[in-house]
Amino acid sequence: MVKPTLLVLAAGMGSRYGALKQMDGVGPNNEAIIDYSIYDAIRAGFGKVVFVIRHSFADAFTAVFNKERFGGKIEVEIVYQELDYLPEGFSVPEGREKPWGTNHALLMAKDAIKEPFAVINADDFYGADAYKVIGDYLSQLGESENHYCMVGYEVNKTLSENGTVSRGVCEIDDDRFLTSIVERTKIERNEEGTIVFHDLGDDVALEEETPVSMNLFGFTPDYFTHSEEYFKGFLADPANQANLKAEFFIPLMVNELVGKGTSKLRVLSTTANWFGVTYQADKPQLVAKIEELIEAGVYPRNLWGK
Repeated sequence: MVKPTLLVLAAGMGSRYGALKQMDGVGPNNEAIIDYSIYDAIRAGFGKVVFVIRHSFADAFTAVFNKERFGGKIEVEIVYQELDYLPEGFSVPEGREKPWGTNHALLMAKDAIKEPFAVINADDFYGADAYKVIGDYLSQLGESENHYCMVGYEVNKTLSENGTVSRGVCEIDDDRFLTSIVERTKIERNEEGTIVFHDLGDDVALEEETPVSMNLFGFTPDYFTHSEEYFKGFLADPANQANLKAEFFIPLMVNELVGKGTSKLRVLSTTANWFGVTYQADKPQLVAKIEELIEAGVYPRNLWGK
């Protein structure tokens, strides 16, 4: 069985959070969420981690997150996402300031990944069981194509008390294959206690157990080829050229492939709890949850034993 790779999307600057949250300490020895992600991935059998970062903070990032930090237990590679890293023949529209979103970031790893891989956000704490579930699935794929997966979480377990959140809202069939996924960028629990999103103007309610994506996807390398071709059309679309904040989200690409029947994606279940730090005010709760997991023996108090 091939060892899968973990692709960590760490290029975002954390505008709502107010700091470079990829490196913010949340563990008792200043461990970042990334440290727990890598620790869980190693235990789940992953053989390599690829970080997508920006040149603007590369020196600070690589000084901390390197092969030596992880005790040589996993191969480490760095790739970069920048605004002007585009397919040949395309240029950045005048006035655009930020890169093109999560699937653009994923594309930056095309030359670094030749095996099945999982993709995660650097600032999300997914839980040990989630890595085991997706690692086991990916290790069985071999050289197959167009058979993907994701770990699904119930939307009620992924909210923040401190503001709206973005989630890929999923619909699945009776066999737990994805039928559609739509990125909703303004989800919260309203004053009446109902979970709603505001993307369409008026509030639209979501059921408590609605499955959502937290960007914990599993792909085979053919996904890069699909993404490259679709991204060209995305960039050529006049509507996206005019919208200086248009983003090439992973759920957008997945929805395209699933909707056309090109690929199938199984939604995996996990016993793990998701935690995140969208806002600075979310951090104390995450720190407390990690302490609970340490007390329960899920993680050692000193993660890397140094």
